[in-house]
Amino acid sequence: MVNFELSKEHQELVAKTKDFADRFVRPVARQHDLSCEFPWSVVQKAYDEGVINGAIPKAYGGAGHNSFEGCLASEELGAACSGIGICIDANNLALTPLLVGASDDMKKRVFGHLVESRGLAAFCLTEPEAGSDAGAVSTTAVKQGDKYVINGKKRFITNGKQAIYHTVFCNTDPGRGARGMSAIVVPADTPGVIIGRELPKMGQRASCQVEIEYKDVAVPLDNVVGKENQGFLIAMKTFNRTRAGVASAAVGMAREAYETAKKWSLNRRQFGQPIASFQAIGFMFADMLTEITASRFLVWNAAILTDQDKEVGTTSAMAKYYATDVAMKVATNCVQIMGGDGYSQDYIVEKIMRDAKLSQIYEGTNQVQRLVVAKNTLK
Repeated sequence: MVNFELSKEHQELVAKTKDFADRFVRPVARQHDLSCEFPWSVVQKAYDEGVINGAIPKAYGGAGHNSFEGCLASEELGAACSGIGICIDANNLALTPLLVGASDDMKKRVFGHLVESRGLAAFCLTEPEAGSDAGAVSTTAVKQGDKYVINGKKRFITNGKQAIYHTVFCNTDPGRGARGMSAIVVPADTPGVIIGRELPKMGQRASCQVEIEYKDVAVPLDNVVGKENQGFLIAMKTFNRTRAGVASAAVGMAREAYETAKKWSLNRRQFGQPIASFQAIGFMFADMLTEITASRFLVWNAAILTDQDKEVGTTSAMAKYYATDVAMKVATNCVQIMGGDGYSQDYIVEKIMRDAKLSQIYEGTNQVQRLVVAKNTLK
């Protein structure tokens, strides 16, 4: 029998994450949006409260969440502030390649040091000329004795300035294209790692994206994740596991915008009655609630299939593009319903509208998600 009710343990996880978000994220969300200052204090509180590194197994010092549990937490962080939430959740993205392909020794070494240092990690795939075409990376890693020497540039790297570890995707056999790509762990303090400028952006301004140059960066051969030339496969398996989390954060954004506009509409009176009583407004709320609920169930389905090792990319791609499109649509409608108040910084919906736009772009644009679904279903 299918049951959409959360277990007691899952309810406790939601309550714990919501409590963390209410105490430490919501009070500073607007401040960090305006200042673009990285929320280091919140990240450290996430370590104190056990709200970071959810994907890392307990044996290595993490929370040991499965994909479904991670989505429950991501929805609460996304509702409070997706910019701060992604600073915390980006660790899961950066470390999932190791969960997918690394040896036990590498997991112990990297995860152990990261948790002990209360640090961050960065997923380094995107380049100036390689975005949606992930197989087109030009960064190279050349064997020289017992080292890989890495050269190249990355762009839009979340937590890149703050991270102590970079998971870098680069060509170890350039003549083979995507089949010559490898994933290599690079400690951020390695000589030749050059952190470039922070990239200003419209939304999710609490998170930090930077350009990074790797200039003759030498790391041991055993820093490769899995086997050489398996990087593209590892990247795709990573996205299959993490896209549900991105979608879940978008559900949180949409939910927060919806609740804000609903409360406002029940109190805002025009023509002698609350504007929520007008059919035109009521229908908008009906559509929004339906689409938010549908998004959540798509996310849960993708996460459950991932936990059952049945997710091959189709369901997570559907969840990602649908939930993030809904988040943008809902946020835009809430701004419209609230009029001048919605457009002003007195209410959070204008921030959510800006934040939601980015969720349609990162971890694969929604056009790429549709391409994935089409290819997988029209073989």
